[in-house]
Amino acid sequence: MEEPVVSESTAALIRHYLPSNADLSDMCAFFSLFSDVTRMKMISALSITELCVSDIAMILGLNQTTVSHQLKLLRDAGAVSTRREGKIIFYRIVNRHIADVMMTGAIYLCEILPPERKREA
Repeated sequence: MEEPVVSESTAALIRHYLPSNADLSDMCAFFSLFSDVTRMKMISALSITELCVSDIAMILGLNQTTVSHQLKLLRDAGAVSTRREGKIIFYRIVNRHIADVMMTGAIYLCEILPPERKREA
């Protein structure tokens, strides 16, 4: 086995602060929420206001089946919750951290994208 370049104290520090596999798995599941364009559009819209399925479908130009499927994934992940008003169910982002992560990603991309792509972002 090769001699490590990093000092043992630095290696120990890394081992101490490295998240557990379970925590890393949970983080991967969380970040997977942001891995689909349709979900990203829906998270963007729901970051502005709560919406029902038909409004999300109309505003984003999606069919209601797609919207319902994606909302189920977001709900199962704990990212959105619901509020019933008569027969209408409204969806909303559960925690502002969801919108914050998205905004952080957008800011990052604005910093690294070439000028001709920034307008598209």
